[in-house]
Amino acid sequence: MSTFYRLFAVFLIVTSLPCTAQKLRPLPNFRPEWVRDYKPFRIAGNLYYVGSEDLACYLITTPKGHILINTGLPGSDTLIRRHVEQLGFKVADIKILLTNQAHFDHVGGFAAMKILTGAKVMIEEKDAAVLADGGNSDFLMGGHGPMFQPVKADRLLHDRDTVQLGDMRLVVLHHPGHTKGACSFLFDVKDEQRTYRILIANIPTILDETKFPGMPTYPQAQKDYAYTLDAMKKLQFDCWFAAHAGQFDLDKKHKTDGGYHPEVFADRAGYDAAIGECYGDYLKRQAH
Repeated sequence: MSTFYRLFAVFLIVTSLPCTAQKLRPLPNFRPEWVRDYKPFRIAGNLYYVGSEDLACYLITTPKGHILINTGLPGSDTLIRRHVEQLGFKVADIKILLTNQAHFDHVGGFAAMKILTGAKVMIEEKDAAVLADGGNSDFLMGGHGPMFQPVKADRLLHDRDTVQLGDMRLVVLHHPGHTKGACSFLFDVKDEQRTYRILIANIPTILDETKFPGMPTYPQAQKDYAYTLDAMKKLQFDCWFAAHAGQFDLDKKHKTDGGYHPEVFADRAGYDAAIGECYGDYLKRQAH
């Protein structure tokens, strides 16, 4: 059986299991690349890619333990664990779980990873309720029951908060719109040659169902997007990444077994184009 079908089978099994006193609803959408395996690799310094072909998950290692950003779909904990171990690290050493956004395709594995590692779950305050009810209060996809195992946050994050583990410090940047608590992370990593300023961005795409200027479940949607688009175009960094690998062209920049080349992710033009495309969509929505 191919890796894709094995992972898809796990995905189907996990989403059919009951959570605490409730049953998970079927996911609203699914793409094969979300569970298709992708060889883990060292990105830059102590930053590693441990996600699937499109659902990006990042491991930041330190002597005091590790930080994991994003966990993919329900069932993706199996893939992440294998990737972490293939890189020579221990899953049990993950101490902090973070995410760019509380959609099912990025926090679906939070509950399993927390059980597996005992890590502290930290999330932007405005996404905490969505994480705690398994996505049932999501402003677009909610109202039909949980889509993933609910998880209560150990720490609520806010704009410009710092997440620290050992000497590693991540700055939280609240970028609402795609979800109310969507955020990006800005931090430094160092290799044998230099220090890299890293941005793991939540690209502010606008879902088709999102209405401007707002809707009963998200009255300030347009206002939040305006803030986020303005804030993100001003950010300074050396290398950037996103919650979806396709958003930063991972397959074009990184070749499996191609060695260590952090410089390929120094792509300001690509970042500006991604934000510019979102801004163009924002203007179209604003005009209607």
